[in-house]
Amino acid sequence: MLICNVVAARSDLTRIAPIVHELQRLDLQQILVYAALRDEGVQTSFEELDLSQPNALLEVEPGTHARQTASLMTAFEEVCRRYQPDLVVVTGDTNAALAVTLVAAKLHSPIARIEAGLRSFDRAMPGEINRVLADRLADLLFTSEPAGGENLCKEGISPDKIYFVGSSLVDTLLVNLDAAVERAPWRDFNLPPSGYAILTLQHPSNVESRETLAELLATLGSVSRLLPVIFPVHPPIRSRINEWDINLPPSLRLVEPLPYRSFLGLVARAKCVLTDSGAVQQETAVLDIPCLTLRDSTEVPVTVTSGTNRLVGADPHKIEESIQMIVNGSWKVADRPPLWDGLASTRIANVIADWAAARR
Repeated sequence: MLICNVVAARSDLTRIAPIVHELQRLDLQQILVYAALRDEGVQTSFEELDLSQPNALLEVEPGTHARQTASLMTAFEEVCRRYQPDLVVVTGDTNAALAVTLVAAKLHSPIARIEAGLRSFDRAMPGEINRVLADRLADLLFTSEPAGGENLCKEGISPDKIYFVGSSLVDTLLVNLDAAVERAPWRDFNLPPSGYAILTLQHPSNVESRETLAELLATLGSVSRLLPVIFPVHPPIRSRINEWDINLPPSLRLVEPLPYRSFLGLVARAKCVLTDSGAVQQETAVLDIPCLTLRDSTEVPVTVTSGTNRLVGADPHKIEESIQMIVNGSWKVADRPPLWDGLASTRIANVIADWAAARR
């Protein structure tokens, strides 16, 4: 029995790492495939999460969704023919996640989906299309919140395939939290704990239009007047800011993408976080840090119902009103979502082990 774990973004490493460790504990043979754009910072993430180097690296060049998906399908097909995996474990909602799922299905390799059933119900998002199609082809679907299973059942997927296990991303957070806070990364910016906000932007709706990005950053200038804002910005987005000659508020501090523990330490002691990332929404829900999601929808609704998350889109009034509430100390307190207890990866590994034993 050979298990092939596939990840396609740095945030997906935090989802797969504890599962890899649990599968090792159960002596299940596995390989790791990493598919992503060139990213020099990913090396640090592998080391921090105690992951060995990938057995195969599918390097993705920038291009259209069709070109990326097609090239990844071709590359992953070669990996499958070389290793002949018995189970392909896929995380995330990237083009790579869809590509490897399509290849595995056509080669009759069973598929397990991590964080299955998450839906924003916004088909304008490429990730939403990737999630729906990848889940549809999977044989084992591991959900991180109750809404995931409900969505899958509504889509006609048999409940026998669905396992509510919690969030493996949370497992990684809880294991690394003390070490991340001990680093005190806020000192690198000469800031006190709870004396700053964190901003992350990556969603196409926020960064692929000059007008939208400029208006959003201008709105965030009002935040930076109350709190310094640390903005770890990915190179493609920094290039757009420079190319489009967007004026930045002086208190908005653009920095290079941060290693996992440095970023986690900053989030854990931030006054608030502004983001369009589903992973960051999950992290703030566990850490009880106020989170303003710069989108009109979310694929992780439990962070709104149980966590400290609020959907504000790019609405200046909602953003400024929310910041005032946070500064005044009137933001709601989080209730940790069910099964976000640090044991999701153990549950996932046990299900996979039982599934593997039944197929022998």
